[in-house]
Amino acid sequence: MDITKQKEAIETAKENMAKALLYLEEELKTYRAGKANPAVFNNVMVDYYGNPTPIPQVASVTSPDAKSMLIQPWEKNMIPAIEKAIMVANLGFTPQNNGEHIRINVPPLTEERRKDLVKRVKAEGENAKISVRNARRDGFEALKKYQKDGLAEDIAKDGEAAIQKETDSYNKKIEEVIAAKEKDIMTV
Repeated sequence: MDITKQKEAIETAKENMAKALLYLEEELKTYRAGKANPAVFNNVMVDYYGNPTPIPQVASVTSPDAKSMLIQPWEKNMIPAIEKAIMVANLGFTPQNNGEHIRINVPPLTEERRKDLVKRVKAEGENAKISVRNARRDGFEALKKYQKDGLAEDIAKDGEAAIQKETDSYNKKIEEVIAAKEKDIMTV
């Protein structure tokens, strides 16, 4: 019983830390870094028959070249709604429609916009670190609870050390992801 409870607490903490890192990576994909990236529209919601729906679920979003994107709605009557959603999302794009599809020319990022994006990236990274610390705290609390229920103290301490090691590892991974995205954004 002792060792299985310890492993359970460690695994749960590790899974939650992995989720925090995965969420950060997915979120950072939506930050544009001067080149056309269709993922920037993943969180842009369009009014689809009264339901807020991400653009990729109502249209095909492609990047024919490094400086433009093409949004091909599955229903032509969605073009004005998609244009409006892009403008409201304040991504720095000006959509141009020709009645068939919407073309987005990706302007180069200004220095000010780059610095603003880096601040947002760091804030997302800090949120991921908070999630990792919360997972660590939950793991420690689970071990303390198991200790009250009869888990040996040395096994609980070993579990805490293992959870702390995972915390340090995930914080390092988060720092690496942030640094890579920051470099990507600041590269002109």
